[in-house]
Amino acid sequence: MTQRGRATRSTGSTGRPRRADGPRSGDRVGSPPRGDLAARRARLRAVIEPVLNEAGCDLEDLSVSPAGRRHVVRVIVDADGGISLDAVADVSRAVSAALDAAEEAGGDILAGEYQLEVSSPGVDRPLTLPRHWRRNVGRLVKVTARGALPEQSGGDRQVTGRVIEADDERVVLETDSGRAEFRHAELGPGRVQVEFNRLDEVGDDELGDNEDIDDIDDEDDVEDEER
Repeated sequence: MTQRGRATRSTGSTGRPRRADGPRSGDRVGSPPRGDLAARRARLRAVIEPVLNEAGCDLEDLSVSPAGRRHVVRVIVDADGGISLDAVADVSRAVSAALDAAEEAGGDILAGEYQLEVSSPGVDRPLTLPRHWRRNVGRLVKVTARGALPEQSGGDRQVTGRVIEADDERVVLETDSGRAEFRHAELGPGRVQVEFNRLDEVGDDELGDNEDIDDIDDEDDVEDEER
């Protein structure tokens, strides 16, 4: 079963749960300096993206935000066919291990304690890249189209339709007026529409919301909270 809600795996400081005997030797306790977050994201991306690529996943978003005496690193991942809860947990462990190794090698990735959260995209994620549209074939979306539908002329307009086809060049939508084909350059960010009359056809894991999982060991049990 694939995941289209948000399954979140949250680990402890420096990528692993805090041990009962205190900080690890690599931990640097204290308020993190106010450095350049863009530079930190670049350092994190250089470590994380190869791990995700090896796992057959794409890095959809990466953010770093201060939270008291530590940073929170949020990693959003996705894959063709969706990403399962077990896959989220596996990717989280792999990313955590890679960050630990980079820190221990003197990489100074974040210069302080951090909490890692790995999750899959929620249904509210805007469709901006060809792969986003491809992964949502069959779903109802709303999008601003630059240009007209075949029977209309002029201006941008809101279009609601079901994604029938999508590839690296174009998107085909089934609208109330018939099928319409657009190049990606003609489309703004698309938004998946929740279809309440089809909820019985959708798995519970596709409607999940974020649920943080704390103090997870190697036998993690990742849960999905239904919206």
